[in-house]
Amino acid sequence: MAFLATYLLNWYGQHARHLPWRGHSDPYVVWVSEIMLQQTRVETVLPYFNHWMERFPTIEILANASQQEVLAVWEGLGYYSRARNLHHAAKSVLADHNGELPRDLKELRRLPGIGRYTAAAIGSIAFGLDEPALDGNIRRVLARVFDVRLPARSRLGEQRLWELATTNMPCGQVSQYNQALMDLGAMVCTPRAPNCPECPLVELCEAYRLGVQAERPVVESKPPVPHYTVAAAVIQRNGRSQQNQLVLIAQRPVNGLLGGMWEFPGLKPTLGKHQVGEDLETALKREICEELGVEIQVGEPLGVYRHAFTHFRITLHAFWCSIIDSQAHPSELLFYEHNDLRWVEPALLSSYPMGKVDRQIANLLFETNNLNREP
Repeated sequence: MAFLATYLLNWYGQHARHLPWRGHSDPYVVWVSEIMLQQTRVETVLPYFNHWMERFPTIEILANASQQEVLAVWEGLGYYSRARNLHHAAKSVLADHNGELPRDLKELRRLPGIGRYTAAAIGSIAFGLDEPALDGNIRRVLARVFDVRLPARSRLGEQRLWELATTNMPCGQVSQYNQALMDLGAMVCTPRAPNCPECPLVELCEAYRLGVQAERPVVESKPPVPHYTVAAAVIQRNGRSQQNQLVLIAQRPVNGLLGGMWEFPGLKPTLGKHQVGEDLETALKREICEELGVEIQVGEPLGVYRHAFTHFRITLHAFWCSIIDSQAHPSELLFYEHNDLRWVEPALLSSYPMGKVDRQIANLLFETNNLNREP
């Protein structure tokens, strides 16, 4: 299809999205945008990108920031390993590449968080290299135009789509070509109800000709997403003294889900599970005893929260709790599953980066200012 790139670039010249990272001379800007856009929509990324660039305008500033600062700016965008990888990679770039992002794709792929697609996107967009890219939007466009019947995420399907991206790229214009495919997939060739009459490639599209565009790309069936019922302990200190009231939060291990973030300790999907005959309160007491080495009294419910992670879903029940030995102090607590424990005033919880559910609980504590209850 010799005309694919021509049709595509003509369309892109008139309909390209105006995005803050486009046309920028700093490769760091492109890098940050590509990491943020992994598994995340442009509309969601925009405010986070602007905030990030205000706080970390250069690789050097990012490298010299603390991980807690980085996670705090990223909070709410999800997939937090992306932020940790950006931070680690910035340190590597500063130490090993004089603070400049390498132009070589092999060197780029050695940096944490940069795989084949991201390296190609940075190489083509930031450095003008003739490198094809294959993100979700590009994968969908090519699968439809060429009626690819292999599952798009399979090894053979990926191989075929990379071949198509490569053989159709116009040398010297690959930056615009890749971005045009991204925009076409985001704006016209959408996952559901593609606007085929407005597509510049409609005359070339095999899936449209066959009437199977809704069935492309081919998606392999996935196993059911597991659901877990879990619990969190909002452990109070200082009883009814509202002026000095504190709550206990714990920092998650750096490696793993929500690594380095803060949480209210409790029953987790991967660690604490109900034993036969246990209710939630009993399971929570047992888990806190095993996790922190203290006994708690579980009191009134504080809310029910639902959240979907990549591979599982949770329903979390939060409870007001107190340590039976009211004199217990973080330095006296034994903890095995956390990096750190802290007693914190509710008004200061916003200074600690948290996942979505824990932030909802923290916001409730701050908004209600109702910490004088005891179990």
